Amino acid sequence: MDTFSRLIDSFPCSKLNVLCVWPRYYSKYPPLGLLKLSAYHRLRGDMVQLVRPPEIPEFTPDVIYVTSLFTYAWEKVKEAVGYYRHLFPGKPVVLGGIYASLMPEHAQEEIKPDYIWRGIVSELEEILPDYSLVPGWKGSIVFTSRGCIRNCPFCAVPVLEPDFVCRSSVGDLINKKYNQAIFWDNNFLASPYHQEILEELINIKKAKRYFQIDFNQGLDARLITPDNAAAIASLRMSVVRLAYDSTCHRKALKRAIDMLCEAGVSKKRFVVYAMFNFEDTPDDFLSRVQDLLSWGVAVYPMRYQPIDALKKDSYVAPGWTPELLEMVADARRVLGVHGAWPSYEALKRKFLDAPDLRSALILRKPKEVVAI
Repeated sequence: MDTFSRLIDSFPCSKLNVLCVWPRYYSKYPPLGLLKLSAYHRLRGDMVQLVRPPEIPEFTPDVIYVTSLFTYAWEKVKEAVGYYRHLFPGKPVVLGGIYASLMPEHAQEEIKPDYIWRGIVSELEEILPDYSLVPGWKGSIVFTSRGCIRNCPFCAVPVLEPDFVCRSSVGDLINKKYNQAIFWDNNFLASPYHQEILEELINIKKAKRYFQIDFNQGLDARLITPDNAAAIASLRMSVVRLAYDSTCHRKALKRAIDMLCEAGVSKKRFVVYAMFNFEDTPDDFLSRVQDLLSWGVAVYPMRYQPIDALKKDSYVAPGWTPELLEMVADARRVLGVHGAWPSYEALKRKFLDAPDLRSALILRKPKEVVAI
């Protein structure tokens, strides 16, 4: 099946009962692919329902779509497929999403769907998601570009979205009922239209009493310029996300932070992803954490997971140990705010004065309470 429409045409009914299945793995965000599938099918006149196991739909489906997230959440996907196959034997199951795209052979062997869809569905790209399936959700999730100009060795984007494709406007993707827009572009600033889109967002923000924007995947510090820094500052975002994955990016990142601050972004707004457990060492990671805290910005430690990991946090890179990785996780829980280490003076001193990462991560034991 080389196009989605051909897949639809292969089903026996002209009007379909469509079951969209969202497995019970953790996700902060709704399943965008399923929401777009719902909008597509409703335009055809089909019936659609979104369920999460063990919810039972109100109809017998003609087709069952199941989405997937990261590869290490595959077992929840298998549970979901097994559950709805048991309820509706013989109904075709179409599996898509990140895991299905990255590990189709594993999915075929372990889950055995009738169809595996790899990558994005081009027919759905311009369709607004059907947010009615998630009534508690209150934000627009948008892509103004797909793919990335970088080819980072740790990243799944070159596999999932091999082509860098951009659109020149965003207004028609934003649900007018919502006061929040979340961008999932992998490299928003690489788009030749990013400045025009930023200006478009500024105008949308002016027209609304409240409108929050989040470039959720982070902005490429190497592409910050005075013009886009000024536009980003004008948006007054609650969080400006950047990344510091390698010490080779130190100069570009510091320049980007300084430029954004000069444009009016408060240092309290920055959250900088710092990947560890890839090709770095504990000393390298500590050096980057020290840089960020000394620059006055929050650090969000991001543990590297191989793109084909079948179990979360199972990979231990050379130079790291399970104990040290667990110490980072503990320090995130105890010292972090929403998972990030803020540049508070006491925390800054703890890291800046530490001779090595292990020393920086040691947590004080709570004092024993002695009964009198």
